[in-house]
Amino acid sequence: MREHTRTYFLGRLADEVRARGLEATLRADPPALRVSDPEVAVLSETVDCVALSDGWFYRWSWGEVLGLADDPVGAAGRIVRLFR
Repeated sequence: MREHTRTYFLGRLADEVRARGLEATLRADPPALRVSDPEVAVLSETVDCVALSDGWFYRWSWGEVLGLADDPVGAAGRIVRLFR
């Protein structure tokens, strides 16, 4: 069930990231989202989704919380800022 929830939230984030012109590839096991800029092939970031005491959150590859999984629009905006 946890893996399904992670995949669901990461899929929502992938849609938002793609709508902003970045590439997003959803990895199945363990669920994670690889985001890259098609114009700068060497730059990429991996985002995962974790359950914490306050709910589900997106998390940067270095472990810092990116944002609430219920807010993929806000998280996508932060990801875009990283690439710009």
